Amino acid sequence: MKSILVPYDFSEEAEYAFKFAQELAAKAACKLKVVHVIEIPTTKHFNTMGEVNFDENYIDRVFITEMVEKRKKQMKELEEAHSVKPYQFSTKISFGNPYAGISSEITEIKADLVVMGSKGSSGLEELLIGSNTEKVVRHSKSPVITIKRATAMSDVKNIVFASDFSEDSKKVISQLKDLQDLLHAKISLVKINTPNSFENTLTTNKKINDFIAANTLENVKVDIFNSSSEEEGIIEYADEYNADMIAMATHGRTGFMHLLSGSIAEDVVNSAERPVWTMKLS
Repeated sequence: MKSILVPYDFSEEAEYAFKFAQELAAKAACKLKVVHVIEIPTTKHFNTMGEVNFDENYIDRVFITEMVEKRKKQMKELEEAHSVKPYQFSTKISFGNPYAGISSEITEIKADLVVMGSKGSSGLEELLIGSNTEKVVRHSKSPVITIKRATAMSDVKNIVFASDFSEDSKKVISQLKDLQDLLHAKISLVKINTPNSFENTLTTNKKINDFIAANTLENVKVDIFNSSSEEEGIIEYADEYNADMIAMATHGRTGFMHLLSGSIAEDVVNSAERPVWTMKLS
């Protein structure tokens, strides 16, 4: 792991994510970058120096200017506080759409991991619009860890990887293995059986054992868990066995197909209280 990105909006959840990322960066001795995206409701744009070009009719130019200067000061203070840490630290302020700004930064620094806070959400608004966190989870080509509460790296000793263990799942397991090695954690490989996607025990066990062999996995356990839905089963299993983190692949569907089928991974990110690691199947 060479670089970790933390989208940071100064919220409590963002601070949880930032502290967790600091521990990971220190352990991996990698680069850690914090990006803060300022979204301002104006028809004008920002110049290359990050200064605001205001419309004459813009009603709150003083407030916006003060807010931008405050954020610049806060980010500078962060850089000074982390100048002697056991990792390379940097910050960036960008302007515009938060999701676009975060995505651009992921690509620019070739982030190996994104760690971001999430409040979680549900209902019609989430279905139609989606949060910035959900959009990053859906589209990021890098693994994403979402954090909702204070979590110490040393507390993550049992990771639940919920999957169907198909060929597609092999595309993300190497990234999860890197995290497992960093955390010295056990991975519980679990297949959630539901009425609509039932699979007999012999078939599932063979599939998972083949998956373990093909990917040279170590320090793992195998489980099958029955539930009414995959989302509920994943959360129930994590609760039952007191997992410290949930890991999943996400299909990254967008638009109409996303509305029709949804995403189990995104639903779990919204619903689960424990950290969730996701990676897009590409």
